[in-house]
Amino acid sequence: MCGIAGFYLYEGRASLDRVKAMCDPIRHRGPDDEGFHIDGGCGIGMRRLSIIDLSTGHQPMSNEDDSVWVVFNGEIYNYQVLRQELLGQGHNLATHSDTETLVHLYEQEGVRSPARLRGMFAYAIWDARRRTLLLVRDRFGKKPLYYAQLSEGVYFGSELKCLRAAGVPLDVDQDALRLYFQFAFIPDPWSPYRAIRKLPPGGWMLVHPDGKTETGQYWKLPAPLEQPAAGASEAAACDRLREVFDESVKLRMIADVPLGAFLSGGLDSSSVVASMALQSTAPVKTFSIGFEEADFNELPWAKLVAQRYQTEHHEILVRPDSVDLVTRLAGHFDEPFGDSSAIPTYLVSEFAARHVKVALTGDGGDELFAGYESFFEVDRLRKFDHLPQLARRLFIRK
Repeated sequence: MCGIAGFYLYEGRASLDRVKAMCDPIRHRGPDDEGFHIDGGCGIGMRRLSIIDLSTGHQPMSNEDDSVWVVFNGEIYNYQVLRQELLGQGHNLATHSDTETLVHLYEQEGVRSPARLRGMFAYAIWDARRRTLLLVRDRFGKKPLYYAQLSEGVYFGSELKCLRAAGVPLDVDQDALRLYFQFAFIPDPWSPYRAIRKLPPGGWMLVHPDGKTETGQYWKLPAPLEQPAAGASEAAACDRLREVFDESVKLRMIADVPLGAFLSGGLDSSSVVASMALQSTAPVKTFSIGFEEADFNELPWAKLVAQRYQTEHHEILVRPDSVDLVTRLAGHFDEPFGDSSAIPTYLVSEFAARHVKVALTGDGGDELFAGYESFFEVDRLRKFDHLPQLARRLFIRK
């Protein structure tokens, strides 16, 4: 987990001290390295957690003639394929990092380049020739990216702390507050503050020197099919799902540092661990936490999976100080977040960090594979879609 921050002033020169001040609050995201670049009114910086190309992956990173610069948070899973393609097109890449592919891909394809990427990322590209700043966020918004478009310029950062350090106004957004009480989180593009917005997943924003901005979306979630494709069988669909799942896990196992996995014993994390174990030449490091309350303790199930796939298993029984944890989590999240699963996630992350630098998780499994009861409720209610709204109310379960 790295962090990026910066700004683009329409008039005047950027200050190195100001960029550093924006990056200091996110030191926890990148304790291994820091870097900054100043050019006229643009200042960009980052804090790095080294995962790939530990020795030459320093950022900000540029192209051959220093006309394009990038600060990057995340990981590009298909960077090796892109790197070979770029080399074949005549680009000179000085490192083996995934970061460097971003500047050369931008040279080749401009704002269309993010559509070529597979990964989780948020990055900013400064084009010195065109005097433009490009902000990009990954397809599902796994990596955060906040921005504020003010009269004097645009500010951005991986966390709200960065923008607070830059002096961005912090008037509360009442609409965002109402959305929080409805959804237990604040959806993009809103943030707790009126002046600050989140770049949407799969989105980009291009800032021009005259203050004008362009926005676009390079990817959207495809609409679900109501019926299977003609000739498709359940067996073929299962085989294809397994193929895609294993490939996704394999791509996320690329790292130059110790790697592990969270294991709760549930279907999601167990599937990830099984795929890792079947594709790894060494035992997978797995991490589980348990609680004294039997209803919340999943250690026995996790242990069964660990034994089945012969993992190097680590487990710990905890009794968290919930009040103290909530205070710490509020500081990390920066904005209201009502999901209680944040507490065990924090605890298992803290535990795993003693042994590995990267951990795969089963997060997102319920959303992808319809694990929530609400999915079944929606499916149950579909039979009433043809009824008038007034008649539907008679069938809604109280």
